[in-house]
Amino acid sequence: MRKASDWRPGLVALDVDGTLVDWVDGVQTMSASVREAVRGVVDSGVHVVISTGRAVAGVLDAAELLGLEDGIAVGSNGAVTFTYHPVELVEVLTFDATKTVEQLLQEVPDAHVAVEEINRGYRINKHFPEGELGGQMVVQSIEQLVAEPVTRVIIRSPDQSVQNFTEMAERLGLHGINYYVGYTAWLDLAPEGVSKATGLETVARRLGVAQADVLAVGDGHNDVEMLAWAGRGVAMGQAPISVQEAADDVTETVEADGVVRELSRWF
Repeated sequence: MRKASDWRPGLVALDVDGTLVDWVDGVQTMSASVREAVRGVVDSGVHVVISTGRAVAGVLDAAELLGLEDGIAVGSNGAVTFTYHPVELVEVLTFDATKTVEQLLQEVPDAHVAVEEINRGYRINKHFPEGELGGQMVVQSIEQLVAEPVTRVIIRSPDQSVQNFTEMAERLGLHGINYYVGYTAWLDLAPEGVSKATGLETVARRLGVAQADVLAVGDGHNDVEMLAWAGRGVAMGQAPISVQEAADDVTETVEADGVVRELSRWF
């Protein structure tokens, strides 16, 4: 674990949902304290990198809430790295999702399926619950959705539990791709070997920051690789135990502005 007496971050990587943003009755909220803490990092000259499962539009929404006018970000769980504003793609990684989607739909035939369209929105087989996806929505058949390599696939089944989804993913093995189960029955599929950690590695190299000088904060299963990779990885207080175990330290919950507590140690 890095200690304040001998270390200061050269890059701060922040997850969005459950870290910077809390959700109350389906509405995202970000406290003024979080905005002020992140602004303090920027004002000190240290890079702030949003690192999230969100697509480009969701990243830009978070950047706007934070008051970030430009920067570099890791989106889609590491499959898309880009700079903003304007949006310019740095790295885009894709995979063939045909067999995996077919397997999953045999298990949950009523599932909602979405494929990311970079900086546009999603192509979907049917509409998701309101507020869960942003951007333009184009309804297509499953065959059309996976006809070409994709950066990310979302499988959503409102009637299933997280435990059911986790057991299903483990049982199927899902070879050749990376997958993350969220707090709801939401399964994110990404290219094999791709994670927020690999995206951050690209960003750190581009910015000339050593891995050991990266501070990362997150709360979800898709943050495990990032927290383990960073010089200092910090899990939010409400994070699952497996996520906390991957981190160097644990801060307060998102409701208690845990990210503010961590950032205030260094800035």
